[in-house]
Amino acid sequence: MTRRMNFYSYSLFVLSWLLLLLLLEIKNAMSEPEEYKTYIVRMDHSHKSASFSTHELWHRSTLRSLSNPVDDEEMLLYSYNHIIHGFSARLTSSQLSEIEKSPAHLATYQESFGKLFTTHSLKFLGLKHNSGLWPAASYGDGVIIGVLDTGIWPESESFSDKGMPPVPNRWKGKCENGTAFSPSACNKKLIGARSFSKGIQAAVGNTSKELDYDSPRDFDGHGTHTSSTAAGNHVLGASHFGYARGTASGIAPHAHIAMYKVMWKTDSGNSAASDVLAGMDQAIADGVDIMSLSLGFDQTPYFNDLIAIASLSAVEKGIVVVCAAGNDGGRNSTYNGAPWITTIGAGTLDRSFTATVTLGNGFNFEGTSYFPESIYITNSPVYYGKDDANKAICYMGALDSKEIAGKVVICENSSKIDIYGQMEELDRVSAHAGILMTDRSDLDPEDYYIPSLVLPTSSGMLVREYVVNASNAEIRSMRFMFTSLGIKPAPQVADFSSRGPDPINPIVLKPDIIAPGVDVLAAVAPNRAFIETGNYKLVTDYALYAGTSMAAPHVAGVAALLKAVHPEWSPAAIRSAMMTTAYTINNNGTALTNQFLDLPGTPLDYGAGHINPNKAMDPGLIYDIEFQDYIDFLCSLDYNDAQMRAVLRQSQWNCSQERTELNYPSFIAIFSKDDSSPKVKNFTRVVTNIGDDKSIYKAVARTSSGMTITVKPPTLTFTEKYQKQSFVLNVEIDDEAPEVVFGYVKWTDQYSHIVSSPIVVLNF
Repeated sequence: MTRRMNFYSYSLFVLSWLLLLLLLEIKNAMSEPEEYKTYIVRMDHSHKSASFSTHELWHRSTLRSLSNPVDDEEMLLYSYNHIIHGFSARLTSSQLSEIEKSPAHLATYQESFGKLFTTHSLKFLGLKHNSGLWPAASYGDGVIIGVLDTGIWPESESFSDKGMPPVPNRWKGKCENGTAFSPSACNKKLIGARSFSKGIQAAVGNTSKELDYDSPRDFDGHGTHTSSTAAGNHVLGASHFGYARGTASGIAPHAHIAMYKVMWKTDSGNSAASDVLAGMDQAIADGVDIMSLSLGFDQTPYFNDLIAIASLSAVEKGIVVVCAAGNDGGRNSTYNGAPWITTIGAGTLDRSFTATVTLGNGFNFEGTSYFPESIYITNSPVYYGKDDANKAICYMGALDSKEIAGKVVICENSSKIDIYGQMEELDRVSAHAGILMTDRSDLDPEDYYIPSLVLPTSSGMLVREYVVNASNAEIRSMRFMFTSLGIKPAPQVADFSSRGPDPINPIVLKPDIIAPGVDVLAAVAPNRAFIETGNYKLVTDYALYAGTSMAAPHVAGVAALLKAVHPEWSPAAIRSAMMTTAYTINNNGTALTNQFLDLPGTPLDYGAGHINPNKAMDPGLIYDIEFQDYIDFLCSLDYNDAQMRAVLRQSQWNCSQERTELNYPSFIAIFSKDDSSPKVKNFTRVVTNIGDDKSIYKAVARTSSGMTITVKPPTLTFTEKYQKQSFVLNVEIDDEAPEVVFGYVKWTDQYSHIVSSPIVVLNF
């Protein structure tokens, strides 16, 4: 009995405590407030009542009308009217849940936090404020870059002279007066602006007054883009309609710019070589340090090539000449390949611009898009012409506007029509949006004038499968304006970049190097529509351009930085430093590949590799070339006297008795398959020590199948700076060697210098 009573008392005691704990938990749960978080809420503005005169009043009313009203004065952060329709506010999860049940609700995004970005090619090149080439060169302080192009838009923020050093006393140039251009437009950043049009006017008459300016002012945007890429000042918040948003800056932001307008808008679309020659001539007289030319003419022998002729005169006076290699894309297609010119191909960045699509089954896909508006498409019906082959591929004239009205149209990949044609067809029938498929898109940013994205064919097939099999297929959502970084593999050789061997002189490997040339963000002329979408023409101050035109000013900017650090270096030394420190391994840790194909490239595609500015500041050894060396090179081409005079612009010259190869930092040997074995070529080179006084370099050769490389001597010992040493490189291929075989010779020392040169053998 006592034991039962004790057990009963103990049980009551335990139950009482459990009840008390339960009550405390309930009380705590009831008293603990919900956590507030910041959300961005997108609303369908068509649901806004006419009684609200502004969107903000509607948003405030929405928040106050919740069952647990929001203090809109304190919790509403922003009301958005332009970038999106909606608001951001501090909300509890229950308040958010109630808003999301409203038919006006479109989407919710929880607040996210980021960090500052540049326009990325600077970061991709490794340029930093606190170390490396930028601070060592004082950002290009005192160096003058002459740009020969379509003119310049001087009011762009990229040409502000905030923080710029004074104009060098040696500068002899000026800013001319002309249509919509006054000398007052120049400053400490833009220190010269001239135009040259007599040649084109003589050929085709006066330039267009409607489409161009009779002055250095830019009509096209191309010259503004290249100038700001080379040496534009820092500009916060630059973007291409929201894509690639960040701080825009030229490669040498403290260098000075001089514009020489030599390209004009004409009915023929041509520009006169005489104008280009006059511009280069004036640039030399004015005192530029670097010339950047993102233009070219048909490939001709040097004695007929005015760019080559003018460039040689510039190099003789210590001016570095950087030219674009061209956009023809195929073999034997390089332009501006004279050995005294630094010839630049184009590579990709590790960045992409995308849109996303979510299908009705919940599957998500990401594709390429540059559509310039931040729109959000939801719960849209989808159209795919599965029963008509022409409609399925969106063939020109095949679609019926009544059938596709208000629908997202799927366009299947086909060899009968490219995606540009498909985009035109979608525009013709006023499609709500488009989803296109290809593994090789050649659309430019301005071609995305309707809401659309381009999917890889593998993803596109999954979308098509869903649409074909679903009874009520729909696009749950499409969203635009995403910028992704860290894309692999990168860099790749741009599909359009012209490749070697050089059609005029294949015994010099061209291009020399590659640099960023795809989707480069820089300033443009805001006087012309970049893109038309719907009934609107959109303009922008900054835009994404692609081409070797964009790659060349990157290298011109790096050359300016190197000139600031090493003013005593010759143009050949600067080129050598950039070439021997270039890299050939991408961010996947594999060899550089060709865009779209993902097949390994060769030095015919990328020359010595992708430019690496910080390494170029301290290359260890250089392959220098003096002006007499170029004369001897021309002598080896067996030009007659008239041809020699045309190139050298001299009436007298001396050819060395001993014919030697040009002291170029790359090697190329050419054999015929009919040549007897062994097929052997010897090269002699001289390197100059510009690193540590006492340095020992050892040669390391990397070869591929069918190729043997030997270097004599295999070790170079230097006892002082600027000391020169020569070596002989022997290349031999066997009967099994393919048509193109390549390798490298790398000189390495005890101070971690790696001086790399490509070796190519053509066996046709």
